[in-house]
Amino acid sequence: MEPGQVVEYIESQKILCAVVLEAKNLRLRLLSENNREVKLSAGRLLHRSTERLDPTMGRDKLTARLKEIAARRKALSLTVDIQGLWEVLQEEETAFDLATLTALCFPEHANSEQESAVMRALFDDRLYFKFGPDEFHPHPAAKVEEMIAQRARQEQEARIVEQGGVWMKSVLSGPAAAGRPELADDIVPILISYYLFEKDSPRRDLGRDMIKRAGVGSLETIFDFLVKIGVWQPNENLDLLREGIRDTFPETIQRRAATLADHPPTAADGRRDLRELTLMTIDGPSTQDFDDALSITTQGDHYVIGIHISDVGHYLGRHDPIDQEAMGRASSIYLPDRKISMLPEPLSVGICSLKQDQDRPAISTLVTLTANAEVVAYDIVPSLIRVSRQLTYQDADALTETDTQMRALHAIAQKYRSRRLDDGALIIELPEVAIRIDANGKPMVTRIDRENPSHLFVSELMILANSLAARFLSEKGLPAIFRSQAEPRERLFKRDQGSLFQSWMQRKQINRFNLSSSPEPHAGLGVAAYVTCTSPIRKYFDLVTQRQLRAALGLEKPYLTEEIDAAIAALAEPMARVGRLQYRRHRYWLLKYLEGRVGTKEEAVILHKRRGGYFILLPQYLIECPLAGAENIKLKPEDLVQVTIQHVNARKDVITVYLG
Repeated sequence: MEPGQVVEYIESQKILCAVVLEAKNLRLRLLSENNREVKLSAGRLLHRSTERLDPTMGRDKLTARLKEIAARRKALSLTVDIQGLWEVLQEEETAFDLATLTALCFPEHANSEQESAVMRALFDDRLYFKFGPDEFHPHPAAKVEEMIAQRARQEQEARIVEQGGVWMKSVLSGPAAAGRPELADDIVPILISYYLFEKDSPRRDLGRDMIKRAGVGSLETIFDFLVKIGVWQPNENLDLLREGIRDTFPETIQRRAATLADHPPTAADGRRDLRELTLMTIDGPSTQDFDDALSITTQGDHYVIGIHISDVGHYLGRHDPIDQEAMGRASSIYLPDRKISMLPEPLSVGICSLKQDQDRPAISTLVTLTANAEVVAYDIVPSLIRVSRQLTYQDADALTETDTQMRALHAIAQKYRSRRLDDGALIIELPEVAIRIDANGKPMVTRIDRENPSHLFVSELMILANSLAARFLSEKGLPAIFRSQAEPRERLFKRDQGSLFQSWMQRKQINRFNLSSSPEPHAGLGVAAYVTCTSPIRKYFDLVTQRQLRAALGLEKPYLTEEIDAAIAALAEPMARVGRLQYRRHRYWLLKYLEGRVGTKEEAVILHKRRGGYFILLPQYLIECPLAGAENIKLKPEDLVQVTIQHVNARKDVITVYLG
């Protein structure tokens, strides 16, 4: 190397021209086209030109000449057909040096400047050749295809980020509606995924880059944007989206349901005709799928109570596509603002529903009891029934004083509950906080006394029917989805005499129920064995148990023990998901209601002390939250205090209350 020689090297992913000012062994001092002196080893040079400059001409003139050389070589590089060169050489399984490639590109006269141009072209476009300072290897055709596709994706992603950022900024900056960009159908799903799953979103980088391009650092702005463009509603159920829950059925399932509804199987011979009984359904005012009905008659000194359950298994076979869909859903989901059914509507509110004045096949449990609710005998039979009265809980309560059937049902249920208490049942009496959404989309909150007459006798008679079904299946030696529960870790009150505070705290002392294919005692209910079979339209567990009852009655083939165990395992996660969804949506709408009560005073019950303060219960809404402003005040569990609702944000799941 000699002073004055023009060379090229790479700095910050760019090729720079330089002139050698001094060479000592393999160490060089250079002046670059950027008018900067650098020191580097000769081994770092990318290209050595035969062109010379006079190092004594002055620094400014040298840098000007270097810029001219660099511009000339850059322009010449744009004439190099790298793709054409690759097409000639791509089948060769060897590397090529720069001189060879330059000779192919400039066959008439290949010089140092043309070498630089070829090198620059190969440096700028890595699509066709693997770049190396001394040799260049053509990429295989498959690799080139893959890189072309990757480039196209990168270019598309760059457009998505640009258009998405501009769109978001425009929509969020003012009331005027922004135009929908060309790539809107790509932008929206990316933003949805990023908002819902954040770092777990597969396209989180694009989502993050879009909000950065929009100049809005907060993830929450995505929600506002999606509401403004009409993709989401202000009270969008994000949990349903995160869980991937559909509120509609696939087209194939809908067609199958319509076919079943249009051509239902006829009730087979051998069903007991119970249409002469006076049957009633008792449900909430918005209920459309009626799967249980009650009847009561006298037989001498005894009562015969009938608990009649829609025979869903009569319509729906175990291997039907609708059944597979129902198993995946596991249960209907009841939310304040919507219901997501386990079964399609033609079944759930159609042929399977116990509608007034319509004949329906059922599985009926006919129980003979004394006036003191002692079970004398029972029979479980396939039946044909007809409901004559469709009542709400409110209707039934209003009739309790004047209707002899209602009075008798209430009296029997009270005595049956007393018997369960004698057998150790743990009854936690808490009201229900019901939420409905009015026509204007606002939540309305009411407290329902679950101990009123109709709620009490419906609940107790369903427990009676389920416990007798468990007894029946146990005696037949058939496996089923049996529910059991160990004794609570501690009992805080006797029988059903707990205060609101005791009942609330007692819930924290009970053990989780257990599911098994063989019967065990259920301490919480005070029964020797228990199944659930009274809601087959709404719960898959109940449908499985009903099918096992049908098998015991000779109507179909029974499940094997391993099939029951498999069903329990398969339904565990879907049922947990349903529980989470119902709890979180109820809490969301409750907090939404409380957003409108900020500043109001409420009565609260001290639950327990925690670090830095206390945890309380708002009895009116049955919601727990921390108490602020009581750090230096001595309080004890069950104390009543007055609090002020200070701040509520339903979407962020936040409620703050202060003492006083």
